[in-house]
Amino acid sequence: MKKIILLIAATAALSHTTIAQESTRDDRSDNETDFREELLFGLKAGANYSNVYDAQGEEFRANPKLGLAAGAFLAIPIGKYIGIQPELLYSQKGFQATGKILGNTYDFTRTTSYLDVPLLFAFKPSEFITLLAGPQYSYLLKQKDVFANATTSIAQEQEFVNDNVRKNTLCFLGGADITMKHLVIGVRAGWDLQNNNGDGTSATPRYKNVWYQATIGYRLYHN
Repeated sequence: MKKIILLIAATAALSHTTIAQESTRDDRSDNETDFREELLFGLKAGANYSNVYDAQGEEFRANPKLGLAAGAFLAIPIGKYIGIQPELLYSQKGFQATGKILGNTYDFTRTTSYLDVPLLFAFKPSEFITLLAGPQYSYLLKQKDVFANATTSIAQEQEFVNDNVRKNTLCFLGGADITMKHLVIGVRAGWDLQNNNGDGTSATPRYKNVWYQATIGYRLYHN
């Protein structure tokens, strides 16, 4: 939680700096600096800080883990202040847990790899700030479980042949982009709206993903 608060604080400080810079650049015209009405394409990469939760109150304790997030985005303007931003991302989520079996401590890490497709509504109050929110479709590509204790480590990648694990999940995503010409710094918070185990008959514990995402991107535009 401290890392999340520091990330939000850093983003707010950066936003204040860029807005201050905007107000002092009187020697440049709007046509030279404002790209809110331009069609923009970009690539980005960063990290997810993810965990899981149970919306129905089932006791399921886990610790967060880091994962990769990388992909592309397209900013489609519908005027100067609003637009749509679809994205396509390879996104790693999951959790970590510890426990004891017969007095021996073990560590368990689950990494779930998704193809995430957010469709975000964009509000652009400034050329440097874009606020984003909207639904996300997530498709589960693979799952890797690593079980380790003091003497051994076992890794298994699951194909979900005989398990009722949900592969198609509807999510919600919100966040902001800080843009400085070609550079884009993005922060997001997202969570699943559906449980992972389909109709509930799976032996897999029921949970939903929740994650915080930070990325750095590079965008292209037409001068």
